[in-house]
Amino acid sequence: MFPALEMQLKQETHRLPDPYEDFMYHHLQYYGYFKAQRGSLPNSATYQHIQKNNPRYLLNGSLGEKDDLLPDTLQKEKLLYSHMLSSPRLRSRQLLYDELDEVNPRLREPRELFSILSTKRPLQAPRWPTECEVIKENIHHIEWAPPQPEYLYQPTGNEKVPEIVGEEKGTVVYQLDSVPTEGSYFTSSRVGGKRGIIKQLAVTLQGPEDNTLLFESRFESGNLQKAVRVDTYEYELTLRTDLYTNKHTQWFYFRVQNTRKDATYRFTIVNLLKPKSLYTVGMKPLLYSQFDANTRNIGWRREGNDIKYYKNNTDDGQQPFYCLTWTIQFPYDQDTCFFAHFYPYTYTDLQCYLLSVANNPIQSQFCKLRTLCRSLAGNTVYLLTITNPSQTPQEAAAKKAVVLSARVHPGESNGSWVMKGFLDFILSNSPDAQLLRDIFVFKVLPMLNPDGVIVGNYRCSLAGRDLNRHYKTILKESFPCIWYTRNMIKRLLEEREVLLYCDFHGHSRKNNIFLYGCNNNNHKYWLHERVFPLMLSKNAPDKFSFHSCNFKVQKCKEGTGRVVMWRMGILNSYTMESTFGGSTLGSKKGTHFTIEDLKSLGYHVCDTLLDLCDPDQTKFTQCLAELKELLQQKIHKKFNELGRDKDLEGSWSDISLSDIESSTSGSDSSLSDGLPVHLANIADELNQKKKMLKRKKKKSLQTRKQRNEQYQRKNLMRKLKLTEDTATNFNRRDKDTPLDSSMVTLILPKNKERIQINFNRRDKDTPLDPSMTTLILPKNKEKMQNKKPGFTVSCSPKRTINCSQEPALGVKPNWPRSRYPATKRGCVAMAAYPSLHIHTYP
Repeated sequence: MFPALEMQLKQETHRLPDPYEDFMYHHLQYYGYFKAQRGSLPNSATYQHIQKNNPRYLLNGSLGEKDDLLPDTLQKEKLLYSHMLSSPRLRSRQLLYDELDEVNPRLREPRELFSILSTKRPLQAPRWPTECEVIKENIHHIEWAPPQPEYLYQPTGNEKVPEIVGEEKGTVVYQLDSVPTEGSYFTSSRVGGKRGIIKQLAVTLQGPEDNTLLFESRFESGNLQKAVRVDTYEYELTLRTDLYTNKHTQWFYFRVQNTRKDATYRFTIVNLLKPKSLYTVGMKPLLYSQFDANTRNIGWRREGNDIKYYKNNTDDGQQPFYCLTWTIQFPYDQDTCFFAHFYPYTYTDLQCYLLSVANNPIQSQFCKLRTLCRSLAGNTVYLLTITNPSQTPQEAAAKKAVVLSARVHPGESNGSWVMKGFLDFILSNSPDAQLLRDIFVFKVLPMLNPDGVIVGNYRCSLAGRDLNRHYKTILKESFPCIWYTRNMIKRLLEEREVLLYCDFHGHSRKNNIFLYGCNNNNHKYWLHERVFPLMLSKNAPDKFSFHSCNFKVQKCKEGTGRVVMWRMGILNSYTMESTFGGSTLGSKKGTHFTIEDLKSLGYHVCDTLLDLCDPDQTKFTQCLAELKELLQQKIHKKFNELGRDKDLEGSWSDISLSDIESSTSGSDSSLSDGLPVHLANIADELNQKKKMLKRKKKKSLQTRKQRNEQYQRKNLMRKLKLTEDTATNFNRRDKDTPLDSSMVTLILPKNKERIQINFNRRDKDTPLDPSMTTLILPKNKEKMQNKKPGFTVSCSPKRTINCSQEPALGVKPNWPRSRYPATKRGCVAMAAYPSLHIHTYP
């Protein structure tokens, strides 16, 4: 019930108020907690509304008896509750209302746990480091599939190798003012980046005849640092390194304006770092014409001639640089064009896609969008949970999980396009998609490194380090995306089995698509980790190459996602590498991959999952047999290369697979740079704290019984020492005279076992009559467990017990065995004293 509102209704009908309610009203008003007038709560108009819509009210407008008004207490509570919520003074911001402003008793979702994407709200604007200038224009590109295959460039061998001139002989036409490099580190971020007026970095045109290109890259994922004009239509370009580092230049994305049709332009990027590149085997850069997009609906396409990738001969004593040069003709005058290393996919693109999913009434029923965490700059890292609702809790618990992630390396945008293809299919109404949602719980992380994507990095986050080498990190504040991902998967493993983990990447030196996995040493699941890649190669034979897959776990890859998840217990743990170039297989041989090719791979991942979990294990069995045959061939080849013979009929499966496979053709950052200085200090402090916590174990409080037993033990040890000293003095008096047995008995409570102690300071070869000291020990504190009654234990300082001695003479051999069960027999180490022989009696 709501007594205040009930009182107000009574007042409207001139009924006397409740004395308690009247007292509370004056009390709260006196202390300033209630300043409204009584008439501000439901008034006569409210009463008339109640009378009109409730037939239980009397027709004369006056309230009858209490039982006649609302005999059902529950109905009365509902009525008062609804009118309380309709009052503007009592409306709660935590409750949701529909379009007709009627009460819908559902609590609003907490903002920090659930990322609210709605058409009624604008998208979350990207947050940039405060050192970065950002232009206000919104850059957007259309998706387009070329109608004809885009063939790789065929090198002629006569490609021009331009000499690097530099700004000493050229003219700088574009240059970023300040770029955070190695030695600095991220401190703060804000929407829009650097405060103040955005400077015009491009040169000012002198007139309509000035044909100087206008460069720009201060937008999402752009990374051009400097452009130098060395000839009328020739430019040297310098890429910006990953923020807070001095390396990782491979990705490029920038804009040019003021183009001239039919003129042959040459662009040369002068500070690439990888000695090998797909540009040497025919890969072309990407071009996007804004005029074509607006008028002909044509998007990104491969363009370029006279393409050459070569080493920069200018030696400044630092790391060697490599150059990429190409020529191109723009299709239109005064056009706005973009160049890119690969098809861009920005953080805003992801948010637009997730917004469409969140506002889809069907997809939002089985796809729940959540916030995993906030990145270092405060951008949202999204987590999607995709599964059909289960009928029973048992059915929900029986589902296995699949974890997919992308863009831990921000410059590998091909991972996002594979992820988009996967999401398009798994969220569709296809029968296969519905079946997958019925049997699996999908945890999807579409963009693990949003900060790097926003600023245009190639491999690193704003911590200046490769996140795919820090999955074992303990620095939650410095690597939040990775820390929360690992802990999310750890909790998931406690709930259910994770069938597959796959992280989508891009590869800059090998064509086709392939997987990196982890060899399994368990013979029960021998070669099982290779079944999924082999099935995928059969489902996508013109894109996926099984022979390019590698399953060796290198030491330098211990911090990668696939290895860490594999060690956490996920057998099928993979890194999927999609080339920046094209295919050398089947019908697509010699052509570039398009957006549609990469998206289709996302569908093939779903198709292969169904094959892997097919109740009919025919495909699985066939793949295992084929894998064994392929492995035999590989072993034969390996031993032939070594000039050795190997009989594979016997224990060929015992050969280490890691010895057969070569190392993965990884990136130039395979070896981790370690932590920056400011983060290394934090990590050291955390490790020291952990060690101190392990050492400083709080002593539990002892009971009176424990204290008494501890006191008795100490007292016993003191008396033992005194007895030993006495025996030593006796032996010193005359070593040749045998001692009479002296029995000292020390009695402790609850003692069930006796120990005879022989004090012997004579020659070991001279038999002595034992001097007995009987000790009665506390129960369950010191258990004398021996193979036989009367077994002699020789105790000497800093020596282990000798369990091979014969039973002592004069000891009864046949004591009752009931007190020495077989499971408790054996030698137990005791406190060592010089020349002390202990005989145990039952």
